[in-house]
Amino acid sequence: MTSALWSARLLRDDPDAVVDVHRAYLAAGARVVTTASYQATFEGFARAGVNLDDARGLMQGSVELAGRARDEHRALTGGAAPVWVAASAGPYGAMLADGSEYTGAYTRLFWTGRAGGGLTVQDLRTFHRPRLAVLADAEPDVLACETVPCLAEAEALVAELAALAFPSWLSLTTVTTPDGDVRTRRDEPAAEAFAMARDVDAIVAVGVNCIDPGGAEAAVRLAAEVSGKPVVVYPNSGELWDAGSRTWYGEPVDVAGEVPRWTAAGARLVGGCCRVGPEGIRSIAGRLATA
Repeated sequence: MTSALWSARLLRDDPDAVVDVHRAYLAAGARVVTTASYQATFEGFARAGVNLDDARGLMQGSVELAGRARDEHRALTGGAAPVWVAASAGPYGAMLADGSEYTGAYTRLFWTGRAGGGLTVQDLRTFHRPRLAVLADAEPDVLACETVPCLAEAEALVAELAALAFPSWLSLTTVTTPDGDVRTRRDEPAAEAFAMARDVDAIVAVGVNCIDPGGAEAAVRLAAEVSGKPVVVYPNSGELWDAGSRTWYGEPVDVAGEVPRWTAAGARLVGGCCRVGPEGIRSIAGRLATA
């Protein structure tokens, strides 16, 4: 996707294509359908000429499209296995479409992206609040607050999710150092973010996504130990994102081969993020079936 809206562009331009993708993942064995709303925000849609009412409709429509694919899958399979619709809410950096969800740079004091410098926790709460409410009103099974790169944004989301009181998960994007220390993309202790969620009933799980598969085991173990909650883990393919050229580079790894280590470390919900297609999910589902 070359658009700053990424997959959210298709909510407006080709909703049937979104349903087709959901169908492909369900056919591959997925049991959670994640909506195409990761990069869907009021601000991002406004830049693309979409007004507030239409933006609200597109966000809620993302849940409806996933639900349509889920219902069709149930009809075909007899509804043997439960399927969740997870309404995706990406971080502030996703709206910027400049790769900063992998840095959290927008929380730096002297960030040059706006006249007042970096965003505060309150700024981030104000940004996330209306979108989370709109997605929750569409009645997905869970809100997926994902690819969170820094403690300030984790704090903002935890506060908003506690106030919203809608079932949600909080997923960080992290880096695991050679000595096993799990850090946010802003180079902060990830344990502090997982601890924030511990006593928030609305947060039903915590975990990590869009990370190097090789660093996921340590992150899963830390999340389980610190939060006391079920853990989600869905890394990317092992490739790296170049925000300047808007391309992925490097070699993919065998994500499914890591699954036994993740489940042994405490993962309860396992999947794939960027560049993990239906065949990758099929392999992961096969590993889970024999675990």
